[in-house]
Amino acid sequence: MTGTDVRTAGTECGRRAGEVPVRWVWLAAWPVTAVFVLSNAATPLYVLWQREMGFTKGTLTVVFACYIAGLLGSLLVSGVVSDRLGRKPVLLPALGLALVSCLVFATAGGVVALIVARLCTGIAVGAVVSAGMAAVTDVAGPGRRRLAALLASCAMVFGAGLGPLLAGVLSETLPAPTVTVFAVEAGLLATAVAVVLRMPLRRLTPTAAGGGAWARVPGVPRGAGWQLALGIAVFAPGITATSFVLSLGPSLLSGLLGTGSRVVSGALAFAMFLSATGVQFAVRRLRRRTVLVTGAATTALGMLALVTAVHTGSVPALAAAAPLAGAGQGMGQLGGLSLLNSTVPGARLAEANAALNVGGYLPAGLLPVSAGYLSDAVGLTTGTTAFGTALAALAIAGGGLALVAGRGRIPQDTAR
Repeated sequence: MTGTDVRTAGTECGRRAGEVPVRWVWLAAWPVTAVFVLSNAATPLYVLWQREMGFTKGTLTVVFACYIAGLLGSLLVSGVVSDRLGRKPVLLPALGLALVSCLVFATAGGVVALIVARLCTGIAVGAVVSAGMAAVTDVAGPGRRRLAALLASCAMVFGAGLGPLLAGVLSETLPAPTVTVFAVEAGLLATAVAVVLRMPLRRLTPTAAGGGAWARVPGVPRGAGWQLALGIAVFAPGITATSFVLSLGPSLLSGLLGTGSRVVSGALAFAMFLSATGVQFAVRRLRRRTVLVTGAATTALGMLALVTAVHTGSVPALAAAAPLAGAGQGMGQLGGLSLLNSTVPGARLAEANAALNVGGYLPAGLLPVSAGYLSDAVGLTTGTTAFGTALAALAIAGGGLALVAGRGRIPQDTAR
């Protein structure tokens, strides 16, 4: 059979299976990217707001944690609602709330406005990580579940990295930085709305999602608990590490480099999440257990580099810490999503995605806040050391769990 025959046979097979063109799988990931651009777009602007409003590093981490609170609250509802009513009834209101957040950010005159904007952003992100990522899998179809996990995961981290870079460049080069940044983001969200409206999603069967309360701690079907636990064990330390770099990274840059440049701050965050994106393509052919163990080890190395940076004033160590943290999150996230995609039926997938993210974002909200206030009390060096050491230990424990308990519990195909 010639190469043309193979491609033709593959196309006909896809048509017989009712698969949509592959471009729609990529387009389905765009709303995830657009909302995650918003999730971190404020990062380079905090130095500016901090100077204007006069709040401390502890207050800064509280503002960041309000995003986590909104996200976690959203995850208690959005996954179940999405599985019962469909993806679009969750995604469209989430995108509308994200647009409201842009308006509040653009006109913020105090800490309360920043808190409200971050809270709204968190709610929107919670809906997207459950319904949006499940929508990518739904559009992809049963034969492309590995591709769906890869694209959904990469859409999240790429958007998270693009946001601060875009905000840093726009705020340094154009007038009215906060207005300009969030006007551009509103335009991106408008295109995401257009994609969702046209997204070729299959109609869900409401009874397949199961019964129970509409608002509840999300979970997974019987038999998938170990896969969820293994994913959280590696994903949680990884996303907590990147959350810490995002919340206090500007302060570290100011201390080590003596610069408050929003472009430099945005570039650091972009490098971190670009690493998270690229590493997922690099490891997609590896076994899932290998991806999880490597992700845990990388997170631990990132935290050791961060501790080294604050003790020695080493800029190269800080420059290494960010991409290492990003790579750790990327591999933990890909491994966790791949495990769920391989074991959870589509009718429960949004709730399963929500459960994975609850397990990841809960420590990502609590630990950086604790580290922020500890840094205010005992200094940035001591606070960062305590945080980095604890997080490295958690990452090593998660990797050990994936290595030992994962034998026989992780499907032996690849993570792609």
